[in-house]
Formats: sequence, structure tokens, C-alpha cells
Amino acid sequence: MKILMVLTSHDQLGNTGKKTGFWLEEFAAPYYVFKDAGAELTLASPKGGQPPLDPVSDEADAQTPATERFRGDPEAQDALANTQQLAGISADDYDAVFYPGGHGPLWDLAEDAHSIALVEAFYGAGKPVSAVCHAPAIFRHTKGADGQPLVNGKRVTGFSNSEEAAVQLTDVVPFLVEDMLQANGGQYAKADDWHTYVVTDGLLITGQNPASSEYTAKALLELLRDLE
Repeated sequence: MKILMVLTSHDQLGNTGKKTGFWLEEFAAPYYVFKDAGAELTLASPKGGQPPLDPVSDEADAQTPATERFRGDPEAQDALANTQQLAGISADDYDAVFYPGGHGPLWDLAEDAHSIALVEAFYGAGKPVSAVCHAPAIFRHTKGADGQPLVNGKRVTGFSNSEEAAVQLTDVVPFLVEDMLQANGGQYAKADDWHTYVVTDGLLITGQNPASSEYTAKALLELLRDLE
């Protein structure tokens, strides 16, 4: 079982002068769900190398057992520091793809031609595509074989407008995940803010927020087993 994890390379939070990147919990929890299941993992990002960490996700109140495990795991830290460049990645080499969130993907992965082509290739080959929190931004420009948005008519979730308002970034982000998914024809649903919520519709698996990251990864494993 080979799973590709794609992280952001974007570190600027709009014009605020603040830093952003990937959200640590949304990487660490799925990473260990996959590792503990015996998956072979490859990490990639648009620029390769060390992806930028959202500093807010590094604060004490954002820590979880998975992030603490990561801090004591030199092998995982080394893998993260040496992600492959997205341009060199082929969907043919993997069974599924998982995108951790953080605000970074709103700027780069949503628009990245290699990521768009990769998502479309995975889906077109009958392989699962999963994304959590802000990472469903990857569906902004992806299309299905019919030329329609990939999420058109499909049940999806992602970081909600109310959660974005709660972190006071509604006017900073380039677009709102919830609004974009709906504009692309997605049947968006959500739980209460910060509660776990995961949706599986065919080959698409989406999670609402950081609390959903572990369960989104588990849903991906379940789907892979069903497809065997």
C-alpha cells in the first residue's frame, strides 16, 4: 500500500506579514495512521524540501498525541524535511493521495498545475483522493472526465465559513473553502465548529477541520481495503 502525502510550500498569510503553511496535527495524525497500518509513504510539495509549518499549529494548545509523537521521531522529521518536488510525482506509483491542510494550500496547491493534474489522474485511475480542513482547496480547479468540477454533485466537507470567521481570517484568505466547494456544485455539509466530521463519496474523502484529520486518514484506509 503506497500513499502519497502532498503538503503546501506557501508560507505567507496573505498581506498580513504573518507566516502560514501546513497544520502540524493534520500532517502528524494521518502520517501515523498510515505508518501504523504498514503503508509506504512518500511526502511531496510544490517546491520540495521542508514545507513551512504554520506557527500557530506549533503552539502549546494545538498539540495532540500525534504531534508529540512526531517531535520524538527523527525518522518522520527527516522525511518531512526532504519532501519530493511535486513536478516529479506520478499517480501511477501510488494507491491513494492525502492532502493535509493549513492555510497554505489556499494559495499554492489550489492553483498548482501539477497538483491539479495529479488529483485528476488519481481520480481518473480509480484511486482515492483525500483532503482535510483547508486542503479541499485542491478541488478549486480540478475537473472530472465530463469536464465538470470534480466535486460537482458529490458530498464534501472542508473548513467551514464559521470556522474561518472564528479565526478571523475571512478577509485574508483568497477564497472560502465552503463557498468554493458549493460554487463547484459540491453538496457541502458540516458539523458544529471544531467537531470531527468526515465525508466519503466514492473516491473522494474530505474532513472538516483539524479534529477530523485522524478520522479522514482512517476513512482512506477503509476505502483502500474496500477497493482491494
